Amino acid sequence: MTEAELLSVLARGEDSRHQFKRDIANVDALAAELAAMANSGGGEICLGVADDGSVAGLDAAAVRRLNQLISNAASQHVRPPLHPLTENIATAHGLVLAISVADGLNKPYMDLQGRVWVKSGPDKRHVTAREELQRLFQRAGLVYADVVPVTGTSLVDLDDKTFNTYFNRRYGQNSNLAGLTPEQLLQNLGLGDGRELNLAGLLLFGKQPQRYRPAFEVKAVAFPGTALHDSRYLDSEDIDGTLLEQYQRSFAFIRRNLRHVQAGRSFNTLGQLEIPEQVLEELLVNALIHRDYFTSASIRLMLFADRLEIISPGHLPDTLNTEAIRHGATNRRNPTLTEHAVHILPYRGLGTGIPRALHDWPEIELIDDVTANQFKVIVARPKPHVKAINPATIGVPPASSEHAAPTDQVTDQVTDQVTDQVTDQVTGEVMRLLAAMQGEMTRADLQAKLGLKHLPHLRDAYLHPALEGGWIEMTIPDKPQSSKQKYRLTQRGLTWLAAYQAGGGQR
Repeated sequence: MTEAELLSVLARGEDSRHQFKRDIANVDALAAELAAMANSGGGEICLGVADDGSVAGLDAAAVRRLNQLISNAASQHVRPPLHPLTENIATAHGLVLAISVADGLNKPYMDLQGRVWVKSGPDKRHVTAREELQRLFQRAGLVYADVVPVTGTSLVDLDDKTFNTYFNRRYGQNSNLAGLTPEQLLQNLGLGDGRELNLAGLLLFGKQPQRYRPAFEVKAVAFPGTALHDSRYLDSEDIDGTLLEQYQRSFAFIRRNLRHVQAGRSFNTLGQLEIPEQVLEELLVNALIHRDYFTSASIRLMLFADRLEIISPGHLPDTLNTEAIRHGATNRRNPTLTEHAVHILPYRGLGTGIPRALHDWPEIELIDDVTANQFKVIVARPKPHVKAINPATIGVPPASSEHAAPTDQVTDQVTDQVTDQVTDQVTGEVMRLLAAMQGEMTRADLQAKLGLKHLPHLRDAYLHPALEGGWIEMTIPDKPQSSKQKYRLTQRGLTWLAAYQAGGGQR
């Protein structure tokens, strides 16, 4: 490092990668600084520099003493030992001794008292939380969350049917014919220790995984606007079960709350999702497989009017960053879970999921939030491109169509009636309702067809606006609460459908 390069570093001030010290005499204090750097991605300690970044300088005797102190601290006071590099940099104010500490390969590094230190901004702190210690061991490859035994579990908690189906599909034989006891079989597959299921075994084949790990679920909410603090919501669900069940129900939640576009499809279908299904598939599977299971928190799936957010517990391992995973870099944080999930979930591995999703839908933002210990994926939703009927023109045929055939009349009417005002005339919910209507349908039929969980939401957001707008009508209007009540399209609703179909069915 040249003097100019040193001065450039000093001008930027202290941070997690650069520490300035005028001098140091305590070997234990130096050992703690070295361990913190090695546990937190590496960095440099500059000796002979004041806290404000000004060069105080060292003489030759001080440099010899400090080099001896560094050697002693790194080899005798840090476990496992470190091998920092030193460099003497000549400046106009004397020598500066720069200590370069590489990102450690054998984390966690401890001092002689067995304390683990990490960087916290320009300072260091003592790690005491069990989950953080576990993550450090995980990064070193010493322990993985997915193979930690789940206390209290046994073979009673295994869903035999699900496991046998998986075993037969993957290995071509019934698990009962494998010649091993169930305990031995699970142990050989890395799904248990012979007595208890581990986390991978529980999440993949457990009867009720959340009985033992209640936080390992997906919390899904759909908001009507763009703000997280909005007290209103359109739909919500706490999604538990095995990973396959969580994947399927999460996908269903997204599917029923996203818009559909016809895109050339038959009008009798709801069309395709506004965001490609393969993109959602990749992102959901990645969240379930690669989240940090040492962190006792749920995956959050939040759908807003302008975006979808998938938030996974645990920031990226320190060997990865968002740019690297955009280009296919991967880290198997849960290797046993991944090994089996590839045969259960639509997961291909090889780090191709994120690049493939970005290729199919470039409007994806990746945020590695180290401070909050989470990884966030934000998927932009396309702006609605909607057309609707001008109510003043409904049922009024164009003058030129007086003698046209009925089909031609409808076509001509649709051409004249579709305007750019309909966003205000027909809400997205009403549009979904009208597109789903087939003859006469009960509330239960409509709720199932639309995939809605909450009956009040169906009533308030779908049925009431459609009734008030004259798009649908009751079959028994004088008895609104009748158990035999059904709903059907009015002539206005039928006309809207014709226009919707002619306009390409986009909303």
